[in-house]
Amino acid sequence: MAHVLVRQKVESYPKWRPVFDEHDAMRVAAGQIGTPQVFRSGDDPWEVLVLIEWDELERARQFVASPDLKAAMEEAGVTDIPTITFLSQV
Repeated sequence: MAHVLVRQKVESYPKWRPVFDEHDAMRVAAGQIGTPQVFRSGDDPWEVLVLIEWDELERARQFVASPDLKAAMEEAGVTDIPTITFLSQV
């Protein structure tokens, strides 16, 4: 199994979440499997972490590099350069 872990800072969780949810179909078309797990930091309410399962690691890499994702993050109010980690389940 392939996963992507994204850590990002946002202007506002109430602004970020609807944009994230609206782009679910885009992620599914790119290879997302199941429902993403979303977490907020216990130390920083503006830090959001998302764990997403993908059908293939290479498809996840292609999605992360897409201009559509960059535009969605801007619309959602992401305020920093996200940390994106690609994971393979062992």
